[in-house]
Amino acid sequence: MKILVTGGAGFIGSQIVDLLIKKDYEVVIIDNLSTGKKDYINDKAKFYEADITKEIDLIFKKEKPEIVIHMAAQVMLRDSLENPIYDAKTNIFGTINVLESCRKHNVKKIIYTSTIAVIGEPEYLPVDEKHLGKPCSPYGISKYTAEHYVRAYNQLCGLDYLILRFGNVYGPRDDIKYKRVISLFIDCILKNKIPSIFGDGTQTRDFIYVCDLAEFIAENINKNSKNKLFHLAYGEQISVNEIFKILKELCNLKENAKYVQAVKGEVKDIYLDISLAKKELGWNPRHNIKQGLKETLEYVQENLIKT
Repeated sequence: MKILVTGGAGFIGSQIVDLLIKKDYEVVIIDNLSTGKKDYINDKAKFYEADITKEIDLIFKKEKPEIVIHMAAQVMLRDSLENPIYDAKTNIFGTINVLESCRKHNVKKIIYTSTIAVIGEPEYLPVDEKHLGKPCSPYGISKYTAEHYVRAYNQLCGLDYLILRFGNVYGPRDDIKYKRVISLFIDCILKNKIPSIFGDGTQTRDFIYVCDLAEFIAENINKNSKNKLFHLAYGEQISVNEIFKILKELCNLKENAKYVQAVKGEVKDIYLDISLAKKELGWNPRHNIKQGLKETLEYVQENLIKT
């Protein structure tokens, strides 16, 4: 079976590709390398350096994938506040472009990876799949809009789909240019800089280790379900202050973080109800936050030594 992965050179996508290759799938990658890295591209995958907002139809025509995993996106919430037009172009138009290529070339199924940011400020916790999306950032709006396009293509042309909403993903191959809190903390600590915490640090998120996600998606590429939308996270509410405390202990750090002004468009507290994914798909993340942070820190330290 041939699987096409957009964003397959990126933080999450590259790890999914590696596992698909191990399972003997034929894999094609589309990535413009704006955030992905050539070093992460599996040499057994076929790679096209291309932008999902531009001409990708010829790639689909040539490769004829059966399944598409659509990972490519503008993923930085804070950048979406500064450049909402670019965010919308990538996440909305780019997704439509991928869907059109799926329609024209008879792709059987698309797995669309979405985000906790589509929820906005939650009305209740934990957030289940029935919760109405009220995103409060351009990033959340663009990803939520793309979800609707995926559903529309299912209704209009029968394209099978899964929408997987991730919690806050962290782990090996993350890069500080993504501006995610854990990678920023680790980078500062290892460079003997004082990390910054936006707001008072009591804001909570649902952190999920990237290797658990990648393994699950690679294992469930063909799984069918009566439900099409699933929340994938650890299902635990962790504050930013707690994250820093764990890393501080792991690194024997003496200094405290500095607190700076909170970022507009970021919710205060959120975590996900993962019971549906557990029941129907067998979702069972193996790494709690301490285990995941320890492995992430070890990965970064090893790669600093190599470089």
